Amino acid sequence: MLASLLNVRTFLLAIFLIMAGSGFLSTLIAVRLEAAGASALVIGLAATAYFTGLFAGSLTVSKLIGNVGHIRSFAAFVSVFSASSLAYALHESAAIWLVLRFIDGLVIAGIYICLESWLNEKAEPANRSSVLAGYMVALYSGQAIGQFLLNLGEESPALPFMYSAILLSIAVLPVVLTKDVQPTIEDLKPLAVKKLYRISPLGVVGVTATGLMLGAFYALGAVFIRRLGMDLSDVAFFTSCVIAGGVALQWPLGMLSDRFDRRRVIVGTFVGAVLVCTAIVCSLDSRLLLFPLGALFGGMTFALYPLCVAHTNDHIKESERVGATGGLVLAYSAGAMVGPVVGSIGIGSFGAGGLFGAIGLVAFFVTAFGFWRLFIAQAVPAEDQQAFQNLPRTTPMATSQELELDDPASSDETSPS
Repeated sequence: MLASLLNVRTFLLAIFLIMAGSGFLSTLIAVRLEAAGASALVIGLAATAYFTGLFAGSLTVSKLIGNVGHIRSFAAFVSVFSASSLAYALHESAAIWLVLRFIDGLVIAGIYICLESWLNEKAEPANRSSVLAGYMVALYSGQAIGQFLLNLGEESPALPFMYSAILLSIAVLPVVLTKDVQPTIEDLKPLAVKKLYRISPLGVVGVTATGLMLGAFYALGAVFIRRLGMDLSDVAFFTSCVIAGGVALQWPLGMLSDRFDRRRVIVGTFVGAVLVCTAIVCSLDSRLLLFPLGALFGGMTFALYPLCVAHTNDHIKESERVGATGGLVLAYSAGAMVGPVVGSIGIGSFGAGGLFGAIGLVAFFVTAFGFWRLFIAQAVPAEDQQAFQNLPRTTPMATSQELELDDPASSDETSPS
């Protein structure tokens, strides 16, 4: 495993620096907008702008990368991202910041596709799982550690944006100085969501709801903590707890889904999300409970995306799996665009606890849908299920590198579930 990671260390270092320099921006922007008196809806729309840019970029930037190459494209995307980070410090205007968030989403999609397609090219069948695991560790650890840059804003409001630009600028160096041959980029064509729903209703509904739930959290989690009277260090710690919990519980839940009816594990995880959200709403006055509950929330919600992808893969042909997973990434992104608006309605109507009330309500509806699917559709036998794989919720390019590894267990479609 170590040898395979050393072979791609350049790209792992790049994604770590990028996430350390940008992963906290959504939290910081939410805190700044709230301090400026912006409504929860405006704060939610800033996050929606980011996810809209990410969605648009996932569909459009591959052509640019194919035309000018990975290194030039990567340098251009990161340069724009660095400039955008500094632009936030120039003028604190909600309208301008919404435009900047859209630009951020667009360029981060390009960055993901550059790095993920390069990793896909470098990985061999024997080490793809190790490469993807290393990529996820670099991505999420960078995002978690970067949250603590929020604390710098107490000294100087512009300082976090400056550190963001510095880290992003440094992230260019490992890639532009690499001697590795640039890969060719594949034209990944996602399956239509309508077709995916016919194949696996629970898979499509599950990933869309997961996008909605996490989109709401990333948009307004910081506002939730601030409205409970806590400071920036608490915001950073709470967000890091959610990310750490999300990484920690994916493997145990995935292993359960490989041994039992995967639909039951998905429904059980949504039930867990409902219970955790309810517990958070009931524990608003307890700092002692709030942070571990945040970790449990992350554990439940982060696991849902790869669980639903694996469930959908149980019902499709081998040749369609990359396209299906690409379609699910886009369904997740669509949910993430709506999530901030739903979360803002919850906070605006019921106060801080309304965020997790709204997220829990979404999980409740999917739980009911899941029980209905359990009742009317047959399960895929555990021995016929595809192996669970941890997957990042970035672009279709990342999912393709792991799906190419799996054995073609069966090329026949099973009954939709």
